[in-house]
Amino acid sequence: MEKITFKGKIIEVVEQEVEQAGKKLRFEFARRSPGVRLIIPRGDSVLITKEFRYELGEHDYRLPGDKVFDTLDAYNAALKSGVNICDAAEQAAIKEAREEAGIEVKELSLFHTSVCGATVVWDLFYFLVKNFDDAKQHLEAGEDITFEWVSREAARGMCLDGSIREERSALVLLRYLSNS
Repeated sequence: MEKITFKGKIIEVVEQEVEQAGKKLRFEFARRSPGVRLIIPRGDSVLITKEFRYELGEHDYRLPGDKVFDTLDAYNAALKSGVNICDAAEQAAIKEAREEAGIEVKELSLFHTSVCGATVVWDLFYFLVKNFDDAKQHLEAGEDITFEWVSREAARGMCLDGSIREERSALVLLRYLSNS
């Protein structure tokens, strides 16, 4: 059984009682809605977004993506109802491809799921877009996002020099670039 001891807009702190070696222990972790990130190759290039991040106070290079569920309540309802989170992530990836990257996905596949850790539950689902059509970007109110196609070598450099600051994304992108 779990008890939510704190709930904000995007993060909640959850306490669970667990039994280990015959003893009951309290385990605490933070949880937030999972996210999606997109790896979108085209020839010898990959799509990278440049987004203003309020927490940084400046622009950051990123892989396109966002949350799978817009609110904690929607995420918790999905968990309780048994929704397949990977299927929900795929639908979110298709939506974010249209909104942030200006593409209509025709084919994609799950490339990797990054698990944050034991005390922070925030999975990121990385999808490889295999086929798409160009479309128009549909940003949400308040989003400041541009995108550019960069060479695979430039993307590799951005991962290594810290230009892509979301380090989980930099690592997953490096894995993709190393194997493709």
